[in-house]
Amino acid sequence: MITGKNYIGNKLSAKGSVTHKTVNPKLNIENPTVFIEATSEEIDEAAQLATEAYKLYRKVSGKQKAAFLNAIADEILALDQELIDAYVTESGLPEGRAMGERGRTIMQLKSFADLVSNEEWKGNTFDAAIPDREPLPKDDLRKTVTPLGPVVVFGASNFPFAFSTAGGDTASALAAGCPVIVKSHEMHAATSELVASAIIKAAEKTGMPNGVFSHLSGRGPVVGSALVNHPKIKAVGFTGSIGAGRAIFNMGASRPEPIPVYAEMGSINPVVISPLAIANRGEAIASTYASSITLGTGQFCTNPGLLLTVEDENTEDFIQDLAKKTVAIDAQCMLHPNIKAGFDKNEKTVTSQEGVRTVAKISGDLKENYANSIIACVSGDGFLANPKIQQEVFGPFSIVVKTKDEAQLVEVIEALEGQLTGTIIAENEEVSSLTDIVDALTNRVGRIIFNGVPTGVEVCTSMHHGGPYPASSDAKFTSVGTHAIYRWVRPISYQSFPEELLPDSLKN
Repeated sequence: MITGKNYIGNKLSAKGSVTHKTVNPKLNIENPTVFIEATSEEIDEAAQLATEAYKLYRKVSGKQKAAFLNAIADEILALDQELIDAYVTESGLPEGRAMGERGRTIMQLKSFADLVSNEEWKGNTFDAAIPDREPLPKDDLRKTVTPLGPVVVFGASNFPFAFSTAGGDTASALAAGCPVIVKSHEMHAATSELVASAIIKAAEKTGMPNGVFSHLSGRGPVVGSALVNHPKIKAVGFTGSIGAGRAIFNMGASRPEPIPVYAEMGSINPVVISPLAIANRGEAIASTYASSITLGTGQFCTNPGLLLTVEDENTEDFIQDLAKKTVAIDAQCMLHPNIKAGFDKNEKTVTSQEGVRTVAKISGDLKENYANSIIACVSGDGFLANPKIQQEVFGPFSIVVKTKDEAQLVEVIEALEGQLTGTIIAENEEVSSLTDIVDALTNRVGRIIFNGVPTGVEVCTSMHHGGPYPASSDAKFTSVGTHAIYRWVRPISYQSFPEELLPDSLKN
């Protein structure tokens, strides 16, 4: 049952007077539930409760944490159709997408449960004492990791399950031993509250300390800013826009005690397509990328927003075919009126730049909050002359850059901001000639794909979902896959320590 209230630990709270509602983007109407924004008193109570919970939770065994994470998965599934209906109503996304994303969220929770069921993930190291070493004796040294403390997680707009309340940030932080306070995304407040209720039930059933999880609502930056600046908070996880991510990062850095902010932000995900690949299989590539550009109304952080190729006699035909196939796909609803407004604004900014040509755009009257898919193009010279052209357009938009030769193509890659992904579409016989392109992409992205699409992020150990700024605030860490846990821990060494005072994982 959706209440519109906040979870301060395992208790519902509604002390505030500021309220908001979510929107059904397909119907373009407000949903009925009124959500109450958390007050400063509730924020402080949640942070204090998390701090007390941390003292106990950081010492909970891996097997107990695994049971907690698995219980969260079970409780989410138990919400059944009520949760799916809330997701669809608040996001405008279809039920099939809701079911698939719920499945991914369950898999993430279970993956972290498997990871922490033993101590191997900690990478513990042991260096035995050598008391008679000359000229100086060597002490016994043992190293492990320890959780940072209470973590704030911001729900994402484009993944109401997988990157939100029980998504990768929350799952990995809980797995690491950190209590979590979720700031729900204002667009998905009902979906988020339902998932929060599942986490609270799982915590109670598995005996986790009260305060290991709290859930706060708020529209705008007030609640989020107060959480990031609270002295008891030790780290932040965020998925969203560059503007919001950078603002949160700056807040974390300017505190009296700076804290890490792991923000996954903007990316246009360059795709290099060789002229030979276009000549041999241009129609198939156009079909694949038309589908990828429009998948989920283009509202994926890995959406291929930039296609790069060296111009030849086949280039224009390929661009026209890509454009035709893209706009032939039915227009889809975006997540929220504000996201649609942002898409329209950013698309106009890019397509109005000198030298940019709109090749095709869905025309005619569309329903409210539905997006006009767009393919544009520009020369390599035009792209290099104007940094505004590489602005992210969050939605079904992609621009093709026609470079004059491979040297300019590499120059374009080197001029890009940091990206989550880079893709190479080429023929097998070209592999030996791709070194310069691979080297250029390696310096700009966190994941390189060969003959595939960037949309779709596998949850596994070898996945890296991050990249140089502004793709993420720290390119060394991933927000997807089990290695995401390392954001929420720090190394600690024990020197010449009595056995009984060591953590269990470091004892003989």
